[in-house]
Amino acid sequence: MIVDLHTHSTASDGSDSPARVVELAAKAGLGAIALTDHDTQEGVGEALTGARKWGIELVPGVELSLQHDSGGMHLIVLWLEPGRGPLQDRLQGLQDGRGARNERIVELLETAGMPMTIEEVLEEAQGGTVGRPHIAAVMMRRGYVPDIRTAFDIWLGAGKPAYVGRDRLYPEEALSLARESGAVPVLAHPHTLGITTAAAMADVLIRLKRAGLIGLEARYSSYHAHERAGYADLARRFELLPSGGSDYHGAYKPGLSIGSGYGDLVVPADIMESLRDRAGT
Repeated sequence: MIVDLHTHSTASDGSDSPARVVELAAKAGLGAIALTDHDTQEGVGEALTGARKWGIELVPGVELSLQHDSGGMHLIVLWLEPGRGPLQDRLQGLQDGRGARNERIVELLETAGMPMTIEEVLEEAQGGTVGRPHIAAVMMRRGYVPDIRTAFDIWLGAGKPAYVGRDRLYPEEALSLARESGAVPVLAHPHTLGITTAAAMADVLIRLKRAGLIGLEARYSSYHAHERAGYADLARRFELLPSGGSDYHGAYKPGLSIGSGYGDLVVPADIMESLRDRAGT
């Protein structure tokens, strides 16, 4: 059985509804899928209904952006049950921070000669949590940029003219909340950390493991075979469990498919089962 433990829907910054994400996973032959929208679990209920319809397992999750100085640190939190809980209760505050950030980005783009309304961005998000990909899509539709990647490369990416930071959880706090909630925290796409030396990577992983990190995303859509092997070995050396997923966003990441990424991604079910054994502990 093949699985995918990293996907996004219209509940955050994907272009497909939660039900459609599950349908695509089932039609791709997957046995299980994790819905890991950014800072929200609003799509989990719809995804669970779809999973029952299609006979596929749905792992409830979330993706968190953490405070990290040198690059982007993201945490995939798996088996986070919807409802009340230490981490679940913090998600609303994180979503509120996203709203203020989006309004400021729109203001900066208007100052730069690219006017749009926040209502257009909300419409693009289809009722889900609004993110930068939605703003990029409006920029593309208005003809300001040729594609979403260009919007990020020139305007919306970190350090670019319309980039706006926002409040983020510190890694230790996020890991503690995840474990207190009975969930399994996994360090997502470690290449985005901006770390260039083995010593620096070791320092970060030791720190995160002490705080409660369980897994490391070793199988990821953009990784070549040698990179997947390298990150799997890194996980083993620091006694972390390997994880994997496509980071599917639908039309916002063209050419990337659920389960198979850019064509050669495979995440076997035993990876999921090893992670599942740590849920609730």
